[in-house]
Amino acid sequence: MSTGRLTIDLDAVAANWRALDAKSDPGVQTAAVVKADAYGLGVGKVGRALAAAGARRFFVAVAEEGAALREALGPGPEICVFSGHMSGDTDMMHDLGLVPMLNSVEQITRHFEALPGHPFGVQLDTGMNRLGMEPGEWAALRDLVVSQGPRLVMSHLACADEPDHEMNRQQLNVFLSMTDGIEAPRSLAATGGILLGPDYHFDLTRPGIGLYGGLPFEEAQPVVHLDLPVIQIRDLAAGESVGYGNSWVAERPARVATVSGGYADGLTRHLSNQAVLFFEDTPCPLLGRVSMDLIGVDITHLKDKPKALSMIGPHQSPDDLAEIAGTIGYEILTQLGARYARYYARGRA
Repeated sequence: MSTGRLTIDLDAVAANWRALDAKSDPGVQTAAVVKADAYGLGVGKVGRALAAAGARRFFVAVAEEGAALREALGPGPEICVFSGHMSGDTDMMHDLGLVPMLNSVEQITRHFEALPGHPFGVQLDTGMNRLGMEPGEWAALRDLVVSQGPRLVMSHLACADEPDHEMNRQQLNVFLSMTDGIEAPRSLAATGGILLGPDYHFDLTRPGIGLYGGLPFEEAQPVVHLDLPVIQIRDLAAGESVGYGNSWVAERPARVATVSGGYADGLTRHLSNQAVLFFEDTPCPLLGRVSMDLIGVDITHLKDKPKALSMIGPHQSPDDLAEIAGTIGYEILTQLGARYARYYARGRA
């Protein structure tokens, strides 16, 4: 097999959901965010694993993602759509029982006119300036909207992965001011907000990245393991180079493995000449530029000829790769490519 093997531990996903659920009081519901195809790991299998663990409310980014999740879960679990009720979504919202998080006066008007009596939630902007109703327009429509019985009133923290950031307390105070006295369930915390403590939990939390083994949930069990097959091994003399642009040149004789995987598989070029892969417990430096389909790896120090090398596993997490590449673990996960052979394991973590 010349494609990489991406192993996804569904038991670890479920364990991470239970661990985050345990950080809230019993009266707080823990949902699950499975947008972007469950952060690139497969919304059908991940969604079913989370439902089996106890999740009863799910969040997706857009209605089309909600359709895929509904197909996987069937009727019953509530599926909320962060982008709200967009033009053209009405039939899908109705037929699949999706719950839009309404973000604007326009969306409120569309929803109330097109689907009167259909469940909905409301998203408020408490300072992130991304999605949600701003304080002024919410104040004008609050009584009307609340009278229709929203399933949830929510907002989103901009700096929850930085516990001491003043923005967290600022947004909390704005959210409290905007929702004071309403009876509808409230939600402010995703993974980072859960870790900020009970002041941020309200009635429902919405963990996302923590379910998939990512920071800021340092206690998370690892979820993904990525092994890349070795296609060819060659011996280089001093002065020979590897890959495009001659960006790595051997200073002494070297043995180099050509590995199947590249930026078409979500392995960013920012890893060039910086990352390592692993053969069992031994690190092997990545040589030269990451190309579309291939990577060169230094295996001079290995006694055995490896058949595969590990890019993500016990010794290197998506967040470790992200730090090397100057990005975040979310991006590494969601860009893992479609060419990998995906295996859904139990109990690997």
